Amino acid sequence: MQALRLARPRAPLRRSLIVRSLATTANPTHAHVATASSAPSATTTRSQQSIIPLSNVEAQWEKLSQEEQITVHSQLEALQKKDWKTLSIDEKKAAYYVAFGPHGPRAPVSPPGQNLKVFLSTMGLIGIAGIIYAVIRAYAPPPPRTLTKEWQEASNERAIEQKMNPITGISSEGYKGKGFVTHK
Repeated sequence: MQALRLARPRAPLRRSLIVRSLATTANPTHAHVATASSAPSATTTRSQQSIIPLSNVEAQWEKLSQEEQITVHSQLEALQKKDWKTLSIDEKKAAYYVAFGPHGPRAPVSPPGQNLKVFLSTMGLIGIAGIIYAVIRAYAPPPPRTLTKEWQEASNERAIEQKMNPITGISSEGYKGKGFVTHK
């Protein structure tokens, strides 16, 4: 049982390895960021980290380098371990922005104003399709003579003469349907 506990890696260790690998891949010459982002220890102090002001992180986030973003993230991690009532409004805003802000995979796919362009393009295409439909209808031949109302009424008379469908159809007693007439 004791051997299993020692052999199983813990979540903070795994997290620090991920952060360390992110920091070293961003810039392999700055290994101090990896130690600054891991769990605080006696050798790691705030003086080793370059403390970035957390006020207005929303405006600064895109301008920060990968290392500075990781530093801000680790600062916020340490702050969030404290009592939330003691955090300032700027610290709470920064924590929310870093966790849920519109950056990275949550960045908007389309820039602002794109919806109007899409709407106008769609309406333009629908208009072009309407014009094409009207042109095709203008040059199309007239409908066949079997679709005229007179022809369909003659078809009804012929069906009655031949006693077509005498049980429920046009030749049945008390039939009140239109028969073959589809026009009004």
